[in-house]
Amino acid sequence: MVELDETDLHILQLLTENSRRPYNDIAEQVGVSPPTVSDRVDRLEELGVISRFTLDLDRSQISEGVGVLVDLHLRPGTVHDVIDRLAPLESVDHVYATADAHVVARATVDECEIHRILTDTLDLSQVVEYDVRLLIDSVWEPTVQKADAEDETPYDDPTAIPAGGASLGADGQ
Repeated sequence: MVELDETDLHILQLLTENSRRPYNDIAEQVGVSPPTVSDRVDRLEELGVISRFTLDLDRSQISEGVGVLVDLHLRPGTVHDVIDRLAPLESVDHVYATADAHVVARATVDECEIHRILTDTLDLSQVVEYDVRLLIDSVWEPTVQKADAEDETPYDDPTAIPAGGASLGADGQ
């Protein structure tokens, strides 16, 4: 596990709220300079803590179809091949692999076409069984929490006092 200080965690929290937030806005809220924010974000990327900046796109708003979860129970040793075939599909948003040889994909598709998409994309001899579930809603709200459960103070509450206390500098900060 990578060791992060309070400044790193605060920067991460602000970026999870809005990954397009300008560095000078982050710097002002965190109490460091914009170049320091830039350096820290670069370091977090190098460490693999931040893997990419992306959009949470609702495909149903821009394309025909419905949101579905496809749960594929696979034969052992085929998970990576199936991921490699599903992930590039335009209709697929996310692909997850589980330890028990399942691949779960979230996609937006015409519900009458899902079987055809799977048969055209996958080698069905790799699939033990699959289940397609219609999505009615989803929530994605990433948060950054301190590894030490003792301090549960949210970063966006300026009036909260952390469990370990607070200090006040000469400039009121």
